[in-house]
Amino acid sequence: MTGDEIRKKFLQYFSDRGHTIVSSCSLVPQNDPTLMFTNAGMVQFKDVFLGDEKRNYNRAVSVQKCVRAGGKHNDLEMVGRTARHHTFFEMLGNFSFGDYFKKEAIEFGWEFLTDVIGLPRDRLYISVYKDDDEAFNLWVDEIKMPRERIYKLGEKDNFWAMGPTGPCGPCSEIFIDQGAAVGCQQPSCEVGCDCDRFLEIWNLVFMQYDRNEAGKLSPLPNPCIDTGMGLERLAAVVQGRTTNYDTDLMMSIIREAAHITGKEYGKHDDVNVSLRVLTDHARAAVFIINDGVIPSNEGRGYVLRKIIRRALRHGKLLGQKGSFFHRVTHKVIDDFKQAYPELNNNTDFIQKVVLNEEESFGNTLHFGTQRLEEILQKVRKEKLTAIPGDEIFKLYDTYGFPTDLVEETAKDAGLTLDMEGYTQAMNEQKTKAMASWKGSGE
Repeated sequence: MTGDEIRKKFLQYFSDRGHTIVSSCSLVPQNDPTLMFTNAGMVQFKDVFLGDEKRNYNRAVSVQKCVRAGGKHNDLEMVGRTARHHTFFEMLGNFSFGDYFKKEAIEFGWEFLTDVIGLPRDRLYISVYKDDDEAFNLWVDEIKMPRERIYKLGEKDNFWAMGPTGPCGPCSEIFIDQGAAVGCQQPSCEVGCDCDRFLEIWNLVFMQYDRNEAGKLSPLPNPCIDTGMGLERLAAVVQGRTTNYDTDLMMSIIREAAHITGKEYGKHDDVNVSLRVLTDHARAAVFIINDGVIPSNEGRGYVLRKIIRRALRHGKLLGQKGSFFHRVTHKVIDDFKQAYPELNNNTDFIQKVVLNEEESFGNTLHFGTQRLEEILQKVRKEKLTAIPGDEIFKLYDTYGFPTDLVEETAKDAGLTLDMEGYTQAMNEQKTKAMASWKGSGE
């Protein structure tokens, strides 16, 4: 089953059950200035959940474009190195605004995964909030899930909140057992373990409380349902792949990146990482630019610039010297233009923006290298053994010069990096940025 088939089956399943199909909203949130990017399916419905907006439907289903590359999701350096970290991904979600609640949400989730997608029932496990006896009993009584395959977890794992105050509630997650071979091999391994054995597929949020500033929970007059399931993750499970990158949603882009760079995917870990980075970041760049963001030195444009420049650094690690990344983005557009037809209208613009940034970064590398040489001369003169952390951060923050390249150059010179000082300088910068972008920590 292809990723596109999963998209269509998801929308059709919920449409057949009275849900209005709602198109993905922009990656630039229209109703929430505190968010850097749309990072979940519920974002476009936030005002509905809060009761500030009424719509002509009370059931919705969507496939939402999401970007997580800032704030609490700022794990950009992990992308390409793990099986499931991404800057851009698609989130499948069904929503109820005061209509159905836990029973139907659980039944819908179970039926879709087992009857429509065909996941084996005996490999599925459930988690519920430790005090949510209602959800636990629904899984046992309605779904006939064995009690030993239902885990009661705490607030950290199974209680969702929109923020410090406002709508919140317990959630129930559906996991699939991928087998002991991919796990931590510990006897204590079970649902909730950090290893890959029990993989979370779908999160069903039961939005039933309103939390005030004192932390008190009061029942919402109209409880809501908000669910989220990563398309790439589900595709990996369905297609029997160990990483999201090996699904049909990404593999054709990886092959194109491998062709462009003259490398082979699947043989060397460092090459694999770089090709995955090019693939993920090309997807993110295409959709962010398509929604009107261009590279800059602040806000969303700065995040886009970091994404593109990280991709270009990995291109350099693969031996690329000229402009190449715009060719990878062209493949992304080809692959996604059927699911997102608006890409057809912006193909030339997207590629022009990426190419301009590629050419600009060529100059950045040039001037960054010059500045790094000045720093090295100063370090040698002062007989230091490490490049100062604040200088490393300035190279990155001012010139966009990647820390990895600083490290490579330092090794050639017999020096190390003061990463503690770098982290301190970076945290100081983040504090300043957070002060100027209130609430961007999502």
